[in-house]
Amino acid sequence: MECCLALLRGAGCDARRQGADVVVSGTPVCSTLPGDAAARMRASILFCAPLLARLGRAETSLPGGCPIGQRPIDLHLEGLGRMGAKELDAGAGRLVLAAPGGLHGADFTLRFPSVGATETLLLAAVCARGTTVLRGAAREPEISDLADFLRRCGGQIEGAGTSTIRIEGRRTLSGCDFSPLPDRIFASTLACAAAAAGGRVELAGCPPGLYEPVLEILEQMGCTVKRGADRAEIARFGRLYGVGRVFTGVYPGLATDAAPLLAAAMLCAEGESSIEDVVFEERFGCAEGFERLGGRAKRAGRVLSVGPLPESGLHGTTLSAPDLRGGAALVLAALAAGGKSWVEDTRHIDRGYAGLTETLAALGARIGREMTPAPGCVKKIPAKNQNRLAFGAKR
Repeated sequence: MECCLALLRGAGCDARRQGADVVVSGTPVCSTLPGDAAARMRASILFCAPLLARLGRAETSLPGGCPIGQRPIDLHLEGLGRMGAKELDAGAGRLVLAAPGGLHGADFTLRFPSVGATETLLLAAVCARGTTVLRGAAREPEISDLADFLRRCGGQIEGAGTSTIRIEGRRTLSGCDFSPLPDRIFASTLACAAAAAGGRVELAGCPPGLYEPVLEILEQMGCTVKRGADRAEIARFGRLYGVGRVFTGVYPGLATDAAPLLAAAMLCAEGESSIEDVVFEERFGCAEGFERLGGRAKRAGRVLSVGPLPESGLHGTTLSAPDLRGGAALVLAALAAGGKSWVEDTRHIDRGYAGLTETLAALGARIGREMTPAPGCVKKIPAKNQNRLAFGAKR
């Protein structure tokens, strides 16, 4: 959120926090996005389409994000190109797009139902001239949520949540008040935490249908799951069992972001399990950390095989978060381990979770944040990496 606010302010908008809300006003006057903020996260690419629609030009650093495999933006660029945008020579690490004649509608088919590309083209089409039809579009709940927001602002959109979306461009949009969809991956994280460490958690405010594949797999592993309209209760007080092989997939399949979280729970099961991620080839950077905790984990390409849990269980150690979801998975596995663990380099985790430490502590986890290493506990690390999560007995 802080990166998003910085990007908006860099474009000339007024963007600020107001309590728990974010207030954005004004229109962009600068087509160049701040390089540092843009390079820190993958979602910075989503700012290009609105800038093209408003100013006819967008200049930014190539988007950053987690090191989980190749994450090209070719679908974004191909679709924008069909709508009138041209990529200019900008040098290494830079992206410059121009649409001097404005954006226009197009009939475009995505080769893969990319969530990010669908969002980019939806944002471009809502203010483009004429009609745009997106075929092969992503169907994730976040796509429908973005369409709901744009409709509240005056956009004309049909079919969001299906593979074909039709957009009638409008010259301008208006402001609105809007509450985003609950974070289904945060809900999945807490559900998997209960499975890995044991205990019970009630997740209110997030409809269980948004993360049903996760709940179904946890049930197969031996967890008890009770579902309500906008809440779910997950409990695990007995053994966990392996579930064989599962696969991620596009919605409504198992979300790729949930795969490492489920793997942390599977690490604590008596039997064997494996997950194949069909989206990102380097999704399971957490495998090495699982092994350091004493778990059985083997990565082969896109497949991570885990379990069964050794008789001695998992033990505490020092870990480093490899990426956002892989880092969160190490947190969950550390909660299930005996002794104390430290997770270093938590910038990845902090980028995608608001108050994860506080939330887990409120649920009974023995977890705290140490800004500097405890003397003699871990090796000396650079100052930039001294933001860590520590697990174990309270002090």
